[in-house]
Amino acid sequence: MTHLTTADHPQTRRAIRALSLPALIRVVTEIDDNGPISRRRGSLQSTFDDLSAPQLRHAIDRARDFGLIHGDEDERVRYRLTDSGEDLAEVYDTAARWARAHQFPTLAGDFVTRVQHTLDLLGHAPALAHAAARLGNSYGMVVPGGAVLDGEAIAALEGPQRVLAAWLKAHAYVLHYTALGSLRAADEWEPAA
Repeated sequence: MTHLTTADHPQTRRAIRALSLPALIRVVTEIDDNGPISRRRGSLQSTFDDLSAPQLRHAIDRARDFGLIHGDEDERVRYRLTDSGEDLAEVYDTAARWARAHQFPTLAGDFVTRVQHTLDLLGHAPALAHAAARLGNSYGMVVPGGAVLDGEAIAALEGPQRVLAAWLKAHAYVLHYTALGSLRAADEWEPAA
């Protein structure tokens, strides 16, 4: 497993935690999968009817803060992904594919939960790499959250890890933003949307 050089840094862990917000994952992936959200009355609320108004507002604010979405008052489109948002959607998709392939965190899980738990796991990448090197590929390893991953699953984490590291490197302002301590207390693991 390659080493996510900054995963053991608190700033990176805060950024990963911020990117793991269920409502943010929903907003980014919904727009990525289904296109921009229009200004038509009620379209935002009907698109995200599973999110409370405060959750949705917080996710939209965070997506704007991170430069993931853009909206123009003069356009018919209310919100669309920026290039950064499209790149993050790819990070989320890669994390979900890995989780589905390795039944993480459980055999049956939804997209948001898979992404959230995989990103959390990537926040522990240095410790996982060290433990995997000690155990070799013949043993399973209990990871944060209690799941057991085999050597193949741990080695395959290199894909999501590489994509996440590249995204964080290309969008370093997210690291700086989260380091400023401007994240609200609500950013701590909120329940899955």
